Amino acid sequence: MSAALDLASHATQCVFRSMQFEDIDRVAEIESEIHSHPWSRGNFSDSLRAGYGCWVYLSGNEMIGYAIVMSVLDEAHLLNIGIARDHQGRGLGRALLKHITDFAASHGAAMMFLEVRSSNKNAIALYESTGFNEFSVRKGYYPASNGREDAILMGLTL
Repeated sequence: MSAALDLASHATQCVFRSMQFEDIDRVAEIESEIHSHPWSRGNFSDSLRAGYGCWVYLSGNEMIGYAIVMSVLDEAHLLNIGIARDHQGRGLGRALLKHITDFAASHGAAMMFLEVRSSNKNAIALYESTGFNEFSVRKGYYPASNGREDAILMGLTL
């Protein structure tokens, strides 16, 4: 089977749904696996309580990803997104990103913004390939093992 057919087959088995409090343990597990300075369970709980757009991405019964989006007036801010390490490189992050940008646009957002670590070249490439553009750099925005790391602020017109 070709890689394109395999991805198409896998994608048809995947679904998005609203995150629930009982999902937080698995979401936090994925987060810890893929980020050097992960969000805490409390960060995810707070996002749910605040009414942010919180999704999980499922392949069958397995949770493989998540996303958190905060909306303010006509702007959406992607606060966090992740795909489990063993599912990366298959286009699933792109599908999750498309889901949340489509959702934001259908609910009145004109722009989506995000920050990304300047060292996260794979994420930057994904965002650029989906139309996000760099707006500015936030100096020392993220904690890093050797101090602080810059964030690149990116935006997409929806």
